[in-house]
Amino acid sequence: MPDCRRAHVPGGTYFFTVNTYRRQTFLTDADVRSALPGSNRNDSFDHPFLIEPWVLLPDHMHALWTLPPGDEDFSHRWRVIKRVVTQRCQTRLNRPEWMNGRRKNRNQSTLWQHRFREHLLRDEADFNRHIDYIHWNPVEHGYVAQVSHWPHSSFHRYVKRGWLPANWGRSVESLNVADFGE
Repeated sequence: MPDCRRAHVPGGTYFFTVNTYRRQTFLTDADVRSALPGSNRNDSFDHPFLIEPWVLLPDHMHALWTLPPGDEDFSHRWRVIKRVVTQRCQTRLNRPEWMNGRRKNRNQSTLWQHRFREHLLRDEADFNRHIDYIHWNPVEHGYVAQVSHWPHSSFHRYVKRGWLPANWGRSVESLNVADFGE
């Protein structure tokens, strides 16, 4: 098993990829979306963070987070998020036939892959490339023909705030996503 070393920078901005276990396609379901932090204004999340751009696809999600100054614990936040979604949605989504000894010993569900991918953003250019990648991802995976057609993304918030034009991302040539791969 590779030695996984994470970059821990207090107050850092990170890009994340989180996958469902066995690439199950439930992340865009209404009950899962409503269980995610930020979907309910009454949710009290005791470890705050700023969600920059994000996208939900059926079997994985991408997000950029900026942590508060002095705080570097993104792993705890992902554990809480996965636990909340699991608790609220496991009646419908749990797959007992997929449980194995290791998952039982670690008290894991059959909803999430154990690990997630993280990348510490280095500079503004890196930040902008990741914004493009996140918003372009539904097109890349063939879910829609253009970015504006995908409803489960921060793209619409970016358009509303004037940060991106509504017709942004109609072709890959206009984007800076060539360096990414899944």
